[in-house]
Amino acid sequence: MIVIVCLDMDCGMGFGNRRQSRDRAVTERITEICKGKRLWMDSYSAGIYGELCGVEIQVCERFLENAKAGEFCLVERQSLNEFFWRIEGILAFWWNRKYPADLFLGLDLEKWDKVRTKEFSGSSHEKITEEFLIRKGVTE
Repeated sequence: MIVIVCLDMDCGMGFGNRRQSRDRAVTERITEICKGKRLWMDSYSAGIYGELCGVEIQVCERFLENAKAGEFCLVERQSLNEFFWRIEGILAFWWNRKYPADLFLGLDLEKWDKVRTKEFSGSSHEKITEEFLIRKGVTE
């Protein structure tokens, strides 16, 4: 599976019961990447991302257990540690600032290699960095 996450500079995913993943440009980018493919998420994420045009959305509370190889998973609140070996890649959108996060990615990104990077302007953030990472020792 390929997980999609939005992170601040400290790998924070949320703060004060608020998501960090809401940006119109990021939503458009996720739609572009996942078009014609399956994207798993829970009902919390489906409230905002449940109707991406051209994307096969699968809503399931245990989506990280159900996603198959090559399928995308939008992760906003889940711990990924127990799924480390199932994760083929991480598509990370970095906000390039720090928030008072209380929910963190929890994966050691030192165990991952950055294979692609792209910067763009978001609707809520002047600069967003998109990175694709794979586990060290794995070829893309």
